[in-house]
Amino acid sequence: MGGTPISVVNRSAKADHYQRALRQLQCYIEDPVASVDQAIAERPRFVMAHVLRAYLHLLGTEPAGIPVARESHQAAAALPATSRERGHVEAVGHLAAGRWFRAGRVLEDLSAEYPLDVLALQAGHLVDFYTGNSRMLRDRIARAAPVWHPDVPGYHAVLGMYAFGLEETGDYARAEALGRAAVQIDPRDGWAQHAVAHVMEMQNRSSDGISWLRVDSDAWSRDSFFQIHLWWHLALYHLERGDIDAVLALFDGPIHGTRSNMILDLIDASALLWRLHLRGIDVGTRWQSVAELWAPLATAGNYAFNDLHAVMAFVGAGRADGVEAVLEAQRFAMARDDDNALFTREVGHPLTLALRAFGRGRYEETVRIIRDARESAHRFGGSHAQRDLLDLTLIESALRSGRTALARAFTAERLERRESPLSRLFVQRATAIQDAAA
Repeated sequence: MGGTPISVVNRSAKADHYQRALRQLQCYIEDPVASVDQAIAERPRFVMAHVLRAYLHLLGTEPAGIPVARESHQAAAALPATSRERGHVEAVGHLAAGRWFRAGRVLEDLSAEYPLDVLALQAGHLVDFYTGNSRMLRDRIARAAPVWHPDVPGYHAVLGMYAFGLEETGDYARAEALGRAAVQIDPRDGWAQHAVAHVMEMQNRSSDGISWLRVDSDAWSRDSFFQIHLWWHLALYHLERGDIDAVLALFDGPIHGTRSNMILDLIDASALLWRLHLRGIDVGTRWQSVAELWAPLATAGNYAFNDLHAVMAFVGAGRADGVEAVLEAQRFAMARDDDNALFTREVGHPLTLALRAFGRGRYEETVRIIRDARESAHRFGGSHAQRDLLDLTLIESALRSGRTALARAFTAERLERRESPLSRLFVQRATAIQDAAA
């Protein structure tokens, strides 16, 4: 595993399927679950194969993956293991119990002792993403970076993770350089491709972003379980330019054309339609399709970020019952003793109420709630690009509520941070409202 030892039991095993699963996870391609299942079938006492299987079922925040991960954790915990492997087993146990922060700390200590353990780095990196810890997204990888070099398997993945951490902490030039270097090594590395796409999104380089993703879309979209997110990024570039026909074509094609019911794919579908909804664009029956796919998943109560995106679909589709069902599930979630109780209480539940208020035309209430929650919104995960949707909703609500001075202040803030056609459009609208009221 990137130069780190595995236990005596495992060292004699043929780890081809396991190594294939690792690379598939690093690039977000093909079917790492099938590969790791083959590894377990060949060597049922392969501790790290059970660990990897657990991670694969946990790190997508799929509700159905949790019981599968618990089975894998049980199997791994019953086997002889090295101290490093026991650390992974402990981390998986925390994740399966919803203890994201404890898992992140265990993986942090593992990476400090075994910096070449690429799985510990990647699992920890994803934990940092889901808990909104932008500093650790960068620094977890920075600590290990000195011992990595191009001859170590997985080097491209480390570069890609470091690139994303640098982007989320605002070091855009270095992030882009490392992301491009990772893609140069392995063009199929979807996370590295996505790190560069994030840089261009945050810098409002929509033309560069379109070129970046279009130049070799086959590399990152072919047999990739991350492709929908990258198509979503491409749609954001077109949306920024006001090319609504291109956005809808992407939604109807690669983003939602397959009607994927994977949580991460539904998040992207909801987030794109909500941005169109904020602009007052008629999306036809598209909301109904997304809401139907969310319906059996939306009340799991295992991750607040998911709840919010389900509610977007229910508001857009006019399904008040769906919104109320999520709110009820959140009340149960907040009563539990896990980290999602905190995510939901501090961020997810208030923002769900804000979206419900927006759907009811109570825009001043939406402004009040989002203003109270926006400074801690990172606590329930996601990227800056994903959470930008909250600022967009806040500005639109201020405009619609007639809070002209506040709307102008928010639009000035956005224009200073993101000089873009959309930001200028907000300024024009705020100015027009103020002039009409004069």
